[in-house]
Order: sequence, then C-alpha cells, then structure tokens
Amino acid sequence: MWLLPIVAAYLVGSIPFAVLVSRAMGLPDPRSFGSGNPGATNVLRSGSKLAAVLTLGGDALKGWVAVWVAWAAGLPAETIAAVGLAAFLGHVFSLWLRFKGGKGVATAAGVLFALDWRVGVGVLAVWVTVALVTRYSSLAAVTAALVAPAVIWAIQGATPMLAAGAAMGAVLVWRHQANLAKLLRGEESRIGQKARPK
Repeated sequence: MWLLPIVAAYLVGSIPFAVLVSRAMGLPDPRSFGSGNPGATNVLRSGSKLAAVLTLGGDALKGWVAVWVAWAAGLPAETIAAVGLAAFLGHVFSLWLRFKGGKGVATAAGVLFALDWRVGVGVLAVWVTVALVTRYSSLAAVTAALVAPAVIWAIQGATPMLAAGAAMGAVLVWRHQANLAKLLRGEESRIGQKARPK
C-alpha cells in the first residue's frame, strides 16, 4: 500500500510543465536555450512572464497536490514525507524527459508548503530575500536548500519531514553545481536576463 502512492507521486512530479506550457504558447523548448533547464527561471528567459508564472505554478502545484492527497488519504507521516520526496525526484528525474528534468526548486517549495505551511513560508522568505538582494535565482535556491533543514528542525523537530527536506536540499545543491561554478566565474545569468542559445 505504501509503494503505490510513492510511484503515483513520482509520475505526477515527472509532468514537465516548462515544456508543455512553452509548447502550448508557441515558445521555444526551454531545453534549447539559456541554462537548458526545464524550469520557470529558464522559461522566463524566453521573454514570456506568463509562461514562467504558469510553469512555476504547475511545478509547485504538483508537489503540493501529491502530498495533500497522501495526507487526505490518512497515510502515515513517513509515507507522506516519502510521497513528497518522490514528487520532487519525479521533477528532477522526469520519466517523460528520459530522466532529465529540472532542478526542482518550485516542486520542493510545493512539497514543503503541503507538509507544513510554516516551513514553506520560512524557506520561501529566505529565497525571496536572497533573490531580491542578488538577482541570482540559483544562489537563492542553494541558500534556501541549505537553510530548509534548520527551519524544519526549529518548527517540527526530528520528524520524517526533516529527512525529506534534507534529501531535497542535498539534491538541489547538487543540481546547482554548474550554476555555482558560473557564479564564481561571474558568468551566471540574473533573474529576467534574456536567454542565449544553449
């Protein structure tokens, strides 16, 4: 019984909203320009704010919905946390994109808000602050990923959510290795900067 919701969450998390929204709006495939990442930040580089907002909403919603359904079904806390992690991993390693997905920032946010809205607000506040100050989405994401386990610990203590949050944070930092290298070289694109061909 615990395996079915985890697999279902992974499949939901695999839905590539960046690609689907861009295709529906007649925009270039986000994998063909900028960072090549199928996520909201890279879609924004296409010049369409609406497409970026729709992508962001879709990616966050799939993480939130997966956890909410598991919670509504009365599943144990351990399974609910695993469902959230599975939805996140579905985005990062999308079945529909041959296991090459996005970095998972929006989906992780959706998962955190569904698990505990207080944690979601705390981590989002960190992301927004760093993004506004630096204009670097990648730096904001890495900072929020590193802070997330501490926020969960402060609010919930040692719960299954802490393990899921730490795992998502580790994957997020790993997925941003190239961005961190560009930051050190002064080559990282800022939020809203126009895309260059990949």
